[in-house]
Amino acid sequence: MAISKLIPTLVLFVLFSFDVSVAHPGLGFGWGSNSPIGGSFYSNLYPQFYQFSCPQADEIVMTVLEKAIAKEPRMAASLLRLHFHDCFVQGCDASILLDDSATIRSEKNAGPNKNSVRGFQVIDEIKAKLEQACPQTVSCADILALAARGSTILSGGPSWELPLGRRDSRTASLNGANTNIPAPNSTIQNLLTMFQRKGLNEEDLVSLSGGHTIGVARCTTFKQRLYNQNGNNQPDETLERSYYYGLRSICPPTGGDNNISPLDLASPARFDNTYFKLLLWGKGLLTSDQVLLTGNVGKTGSLVKAYAEDERLFFQQFAKSMVNMGNIQPLTGFNGEIRKSCHVIN
Repeated sequence: MAISKLIPTLVLFVLFSFDVSVAHPGLGFGWGSNSPIGGSFYSNLYPQFYQFSCPQADEIVMTVLEKAIAKEPRMAASLLRLHFHDCFVQGCDASILLDDSATIRSEKNAGPNKNSVRGFQVIDEIKAKLEQACPQTVSCADILALAARGSTILSGGPSWELPLGRRDSRTASLNGANTNIPAPNSTIQNLLTMFQRKGLNEEDLVSLSGGHTIGVARCTTFKQRLYNQNGNNQPDETLERSYYYGLRSICPPTGGDNNISPLDLASPARFDNTYFKLLLWGKGLLTSDQVLLTGNVGKTGSLVKAYAEDERLFFQQFAKSMVNMGNIQPLTGFNGEIRKSCHVIN
C-alpha cells in the first residue's frame, strides 16, 4: 500500500525536475560549446528561478537603477563592469563585494579594482530592498547580473532572458583578481587566452568589449599609449593624431592619474555601436580596445567591422555573450550561501 502511494509522488517529482531543467534549452544557459572549461553544465540557472519566491525582484532592481542612473549616467557602466570583474574571479559568485575580514582578503584591493570599481552603494540599496520584500532569497551574485542587464537596458542597449539561481561565495581571491582580469594594456593574444580560460570565444571577447560604449577610464590606464607605448618614449602609432593630442591635454606625462576620459567619446552615456566605429578611426581609448582591430589574430578585426556596420548584430551577440559570461562557474544548489549583507559572509 505504501509503495503504491509513493509511485505517483516519484513520477511527479521526476516530471517537475525534467520540466525545470529543459524549460529553456538552446539559450546558452550552460549547454554546449560555451560552457566553462571542464564541460560543466549549469542547468540549475533559469530565468524563472524567483518566479514564486520573489516575483518582484526584477522590478525592485530596475526601480533602484532608474533612480541611480538618472542621477549619474556613468553608474550604468560601473555596474556592468562590476559584474564582469566578479565573474572573471572564482566565477559569478559576488566575491568582489566581500570586504576585508579576519578570513578574507578583499578583491577590492586588487590592482584592477582598487580606486576603480564602484557602484557598491547601488548594490547595497538593491539588496536592502530585496531583503525587505523577500528575506534571504535573492543572492548578491544574481543582483550583480540583474544590475548589469538593467544598466544596459536603461542606457539604450539590448535586453536578454537572464538565467538566475546563482549563490554567493564564502571566499574571495585577491590573487585571482590580480591575475584573471585582463589589463588595459593587454595584447590581443593575452585577451584571447584569458577569455578562452573562462570558456569564452572571439565573439564573446569582441562583443563584451563593446560594453566600453559607455563609461570612462582613468588616465593611468592609457598613459602608456601617449608617452611610451613600446619602451621607446614614443606614443602608440595606431592612435589617431587629433585624438592623441586631445588625450594629452587630459593626461599629462606626470600626475593626473585619476583624470578620466570617456571610453566612447562620441556617446559615452548611450549604449550603441559607436565604440566599434571609433576603433575603425583609431580612436579606441585603451590598448585592449584598439588591438581588437589591429591585433591581426583570428577574426577579431572582422568582428569589429561587422559590429560597426550593424548595431543590431552587435546587440544580439552582446546579449548572448552576457549570458555566456554569467554562466562562468556559478555556485548553485547547496553550494555557497545567500548573504544577508553583500559585504560579509553570514
